[in-house]
Amino acid sequence: MAKAIGVLETKGLVALVKGVDAMLKAADVSLVAQYKDVGSAYVSVTVTGDVASVKSAVEAGANAAGEVGTVYSVHVIARPHEGLTDVLAAKAPAKK
Repeated sequence: MAKAIGVLETKGLVALVKGVDAMLKAADVSLVAQYKDVGSAYVSVTVTGDVASVKSAVEAGANAAGEVGTVYSVHVIARPHEGLTDVLAAKAPAKK
């Protein structure tokens, strides 16, 4: 079970890529899954790790993403329900 989950949501993929790069370099966190396309050019990504690392990573990611685009939201969930990481990592069904 993860000790914390951090979410970064931006408008535009370039800002998200820069944010994720900063998040993974700033602290000992792991990427839960590839980015999620939320619609209207909003994209998000989720990382997991211990609470302090996730907070540090999300802050670094938001600052870096804000340099090149718009940060829509950031959030850290300490001690998430054990099934939450599985839901966030689930892939959307393929479109026909």
